[in-house]
Amino acid sequence: MKNRPVVVGIGDIQQKDQFDNLDEALILMEKASIKAIKDCENSEITKYIDEVQIPKGFWKYRDPGKWIAEKNNFPNVTTTVSKIGILQQSLINDACKKIIDGKIKACLIVGGEARYKRIKAQIENKNFIETELNENPDFYVKPSDDLNINIEIENLGTMAVGYYAILESAFRCMKNKDFHEHHKNIANVYSKFSKIAKVNKMGWLKESFTSEDILNSSKRNPQMAFPYNKLHCTSWNVNQAAAMILCSEELADKLNINAKKRIYPLASSENNHMIPTLLRQNLFESYGLNLAAKFILDVCKKNNLKPTYYDLYSCFPAAVQMFAEALRIKNISSTSLTGGMSFAGGPLNSYVINSTVQLFKKIRENKKNIGIITGVSGMMTKQSFALWSGEPNCQYEFTDVSLKASKKEIAKELSNKKDGNGKIIGYTVLNDKNSAKKAVIYIEDISGKRNIIKSYDNEFINKMENNEWVGRNITYKDLQLAT
Repeated sequence: MKNRPVVVGIGDIQQKDQFDNLDEALILMEKASIKAIKDCENSEITKYIDEVQIPKGFWKYRDPGKWIAEKNNFPNVTTTVSKIGILQQSLINDACKKIIDGKIKACLIVGGEARYKRIKAQIENKNFIETELNENPDFYVKPSDDLNINIEIENLGTMAVGYYAILESAFRCMKNKDFHEHHKNIANVYSKFSKIAKVNKMGWLKESFTSEDILNSSKRNPQMAFPYNKLHCTSWNVNQAAAMILCSEELADKLNINAKKRIYPLASSENNHMIPTLLRQNLFESYGLNLAAKFILDVCKKNNLKPTYYDLYSCFPAAVQMFAEALRIKNISSTSLTGGMSFAGGPLNSYVINSTVQLFKKIRENKKNIGIITGVSGMMTKQSFALWSGEPNCQYEFTDVSLKASKKEIAKELSNKKDGNGKIIGYTVLNDKNSAKKAVIYIEDISGKRNIIKSYDNEFINKMENNEWVGRNITYKDLQLAT
């Protein structure tokens, strides 16, 4: 296959030091890119890089891609920055398609964060100054719709933890999981993840945690949104970056790129059908997610491929479990290469690039290895899958299941009633601005419409944290839980 896409260079970097020895995100991304170029073992690759794609991070640069290209003598490039809400895998899929269609010869994809440097600036009382890049990229890609609706933002804010905690409660109940055993099982899985991260050279935390450490809230592990404590949650205060270079097989041959370096995308799938969390038909399940997973499973079946490695997106436990269900994986302790985003680190909008690069390292150890990487955007709003191998086992296939999903998954209607009866479909408990505990409860009323109610009643809250309340029929008045 003349224009078969292949990865020929990878690079990643992590920094953990005092403020003066840490780089801002721009420099981290450049260093990861330089590593990827060197990894190709032929610097001529820079003459063929037509495009630089970067997922937007927690930084203000308008076009870091152009800056990296100019600093490293890429002759002519098109730059794209993808806003939060665009799947990181979409960048890789887009590059593969353009290579197959002959539109580009090679593409650099890089992402990175320096939130740890920002934290160290506060601790050491230093002034954090980012390089100013005010020129716009050639393309700035953003999602077609908002990730949340107003009623959700009013009750949960924009931080993801509350939304995922609600998904967790729905998953726990609808899968008939025992309330306390379910939480223990999650803690056991995350304890194993922490052990993986501890021995991962690119892992952020170099200590492991017991299941009790994770399950029980403490000063070091405070409750973020029941049932999630801090150690259940993605750790985004990191200095990390990762990069990969994709090109055509023909160009790889022309540049004599070592066959041992080459990694092949075999298949990838996306679901970009967006429905706000509250309005999904089933909080715990996505038709589009299952379609995208089935596509990958079918590719594996028809080509007799058995994945050796998985890295399921692990921003919160609900994501890991939903992906494992879709891929029919029973032992979710085996679903992390990195150690997960709580322990290996979860840079805001580039973790999939990190996890993919780490998979590539494993594949290079044994070219027969095959791996699956999954990704998320939003509150489990969009999902992606990618199948990779050290050998070109089959021609690359891609599908976007969004249209099929949109025909099957229709958003529920929002209720405008402040009083009434309904059934709890998911809930969490978090602290409000005054540090008082607040239960946020997703309900479906008797007409089948959705709403959010609250409770500040400590008796209700205590019961919710010790017994299952999803599925209960309740009464509410002025959007407050009454019985």
